Amino acid sequence: MITCTLRYVIDPYKLAEFEEYAKLWIPLVNRLGGTHHGYFLPHEGANNIALALFSFPSLAAYEGYRERMAKDAECLAAFALAEKTRCILSYERSFMRPVFE
Repeated sequence: MITCTLRYVIDPYKLAEFEEYAKLWIPLVNRLGGTHHGYFLPHEGANNIALALFSFPSLAAYEGYRERMAKDAECLAAFALAEKTRCILSYERSFMRPVFE
């Protein structure tokens, strides 16, 4: 299993817009074969950093998700929302493997 970790730098004045964007992606990732672990929004500390975590059985499964996502109307609409609102300033994507025992 691999977990995609997204670290967003967001506009703190557009937190509501980012939360709307985040709520769109959770069911989309799940529908397209992943397991979304949620978005984590600023509470204490930095007011411009948000995180998202979602997992796939393998990197190949993630790559298949990326291909399907690029053609999916709901995914494209979610990207358009972020572009329209400019709530995301930048992001970093990393892949991790969990250790449970």
